[in-house]
Amino acid sequence: MTAVALHHVDEGPRDAPVLVLSGSLGSTVEMWRPQVPRLSEKFRLIRIDHRGHGGSPNPPGPYRVADLAGDVISLLDDLGVDRVAWCGLSLGGMIGMYLGSEAPERLTSLTLCCTSAHFPDPSSWTGRIAAVKSGGTGSIAEAVVARWFTPDWAAAHPEVVAEAVAMVTDTPDDGYIACCEALRAWDHRDRLAAVAVPTLVIAGTGDLATPVDPHSETLVKNIAGSRLEVLDGAHLATVEQAAAATRLIGAHSSI
Repeated sequence: MTAVALHHVDEGPRDAPVLVLSGSLGSTVEMWRPQVPRLSEKFRLIRIDHRGHGGSPNPPGPYRVADLAGDVISLLDDLGVDRVAWCGLSLGGMIGMYLGSEAPERLTSLTLCCTSAHFPDPSSWTGRIAAVKSGGTGSIAEAVVARWFTPDWAAAHPEVVAEAVAMVTDTPDDGYIACCEALRAWDHRDRLAAVAVPTLVIAGTGDLATPVDPHSETLVKNIAGSRLEVLDGAHLATVEQAAAATRLIGAHSSI
């Protein structure tokens, strides 16, 4: 599939090391807003919208993770950037895994947040695809976001929850469905041993979408030299535990 020109935000010192932030299904560049103040001081920080999301083009599906990774390579080439530190959450982490094994020469480090190399039960994605086809992304937004944050944190931060629900609702139906199809087909387990860059795995204790066992543990067991950090949060642990996540991302991306 032909690469598309990804919408992105490029900020921070031009002569600093480059760090790319790549988010979850149903998110936009705004997902990473808690990380920007600190990370943009020491990195040239590039936040991206996946194809079918936010300000990026919405080509016909289905997509595969390889297509999403191809979009990233095209963007880096267009920007004249040879190598980057990568931090991806959920779908963004899967793109990072793909790059780490198939294009390791483009990465200096890899941070994988609340993500997985494989979902053993494809029916959950089939059901979500059917729901979006029937009622649009707005029909699933509240249920999706309910898994992004732990209940107590969500209750204490209703404005963040409302913003997240709006972000999912505003994701184009076709783009969301096409990325769900990529997730349904995703299985990178046999390529994890080929990931050839320093890797940090960040997980959330309350992550129902990609629990530590088996998802994060599978990554750490199969990516040589990788290590695991577990934060007290759900699927968007980078938001719920923003300060701790930002410290970990910044330190690992500096190696």
